[in-house]
Amino acid sequence: MFLLLTTIGIFVGVLIGGVGVGGVLLVPVLVFLAGYDIHIAIASCMMSYAFSGLVGAWMYARKGSIRWNTGAWLSAGAMPGAVLGALIVQKLSADWVTLVIALFIVFAVISSRRRQPASSTITTMNTTSLATIGLVVGCGSAISGTGGPLLLVPILVWCGWPVLGAVGLSQLIQIPIALLATLTNYFYGTIDILLGLCIAIVITLGVTIGANIAHILPVILLRKMVMFALILAAGWMLVHAARGLYF
Repeated sequence: MFLLLTTIGIFVGVLIGGVGVGGVLLVPVLVFLAGYDIHIAIASCMMSYAFSGLVGAWMYARKGSIRWNTGAWLSAGAMPGAVLGALIVQKLSADWVTLVIALFIVFAVISSRRRQPASSTITTMNTTSLATIGLVVGCGSAISGTGGPLLLVPILVWCGWPVLGAVGLSQLIQIPIALLATLTNYFYGTIDILLGLCIAIVITLGVTIGANIAHILPVILLRKMVMFALILAAGWMLVHAARGLYF
């Protein structure tokens, strides 16, 4: 089980660093394979994203794939959003949290099928729009335990951003989201610190690999792999949530 979870963690980190979608798989793995309570799984994953976000942001910054002024406005909105999301998830039952995460996975599947912009030109967005996007991403990420990339990447791509620029910003935004959500979750006592540190080590290794892959190789194969994994996870969690809520 340890080797399996480590392998999955590295794989998830590769997806986070390479295509920005992958963190949503961590919570289902911890809940259904390792038997953790879903609230503890979410809080521990959020803690780990502070570390992987630092490494991912550093690597993308080295390659010139982060616009810092844009990241600052996104982060300004994401911080209160992360606190709000962490407060909301404390009030939800495990079945409702499972349903929410499953819906986020469905969103990720749909967004992954969208054709990416061929141009490397970055769309100009006003500060209010950026802060609003950050608020939505911060809240949704803290509720689902996904860290930020799952929501931010497809939103920015829909707005016309090139995928590398979107993934780069998603690495950066993980840091304030993870820190604020973790502080809130710590107050409620739902964090397993040892688990969070273990997750941080394996996904940070994966993010390092994924960030390099994203700047060297086409991401078509990675996208197909993550689509398959997301579809399986979404189906399993939807069935589990439906059984708990209605049967």
